Amino acid sequence: MSTSAAVRAAVSLAATHGVVATDPVVLKDGSNVLVHLRPAPVVARIAKRTALVRPSVAGHLARDLSVSAFLASRGVPVVAPSAELPAGPHVRDGFVFTFSTYVPHDPNVELSRPDVLKLLPDLHAELRRYEGPLPERGPLDDVENTLAYLEGRGLPGLEPFRERHTELLTRWNAHYRDVQPLHGDSHFGNVLMTPSGPVWNDFEDTWRGPVAWDLACLAGAKGAEAAQRAVEIYGGGAAPEDVEFHVETRVNFSTLWGVLMERS
Repeated sequence: MSTSAAVRAAVSLAATHGVVATDPVVLKDGSNVLVHLRPAPVVARIAKRTALVRPSVAGHLARDLSVSAFLASRGVPVVAPSAELPAGPHVRDGFVFTFSTYVPHDPNVELSRPDVLKLLPDLHAELRRYEGPLPERGPLDDVENTLAYLEGRGLPGLEPFRERHTELLTRWNAHYRDVQPLHGDSHFGNVLMTPSGPVWNDFEDTWRGPVAWDLACLAGAKGAEAAQRAVEIYGGGAAPEDVEFHVETRVNFSTLWGVLMERS
């Protein structure tokens, strides 16, 4: 899946809506391609590896737009859908993508995990008001879809991931509590540092799940001590044992995703 072809598709479609990108610049090339359609204040989010393992990748991108538009309407600092052209999702030349507003920020400055944990309660309070449809299995679906994709390509060495996933599933229901709409991928890389302060980004992974999942994204380490610290900084809201469990779940998920990144 060529990054340059993805950029060309986004530039081409934007031009049909009067947004001319004479100097597009790739901001990120990972799970998705993010490209600033300079000089326009527009960023195209183009599904790349996510399109390989998410059968409904357009639904994920649509959810990002819906949740961010809702939060923006309530005054939450977020990267909002573009007002320069229809935000999407769009399909062109086999690529699925959306358009968001470019937010000037310093990519070399990141908040610490404790700082993001302190921001989460206010974000969660607003997300609880979101009434749009959300998935309820979040990372479980991603793990299962990623395993199916990699196994379908004949990649060896996946059995430990499947065994670990099966074991975690036996304990899942015991830790599926304090459920509400989540960010879903609330690590510090998804908070942009702007001249006016931190701005939340990337609600593609939003799902209806345990608050402990978002805390697990920021615990920073395995074990009871890290889980307890995350809960204390957040200000309660989840049981430390739930955070500890979801750190385990996230490690299995993120390690498998790393395999996907290397092999695709």
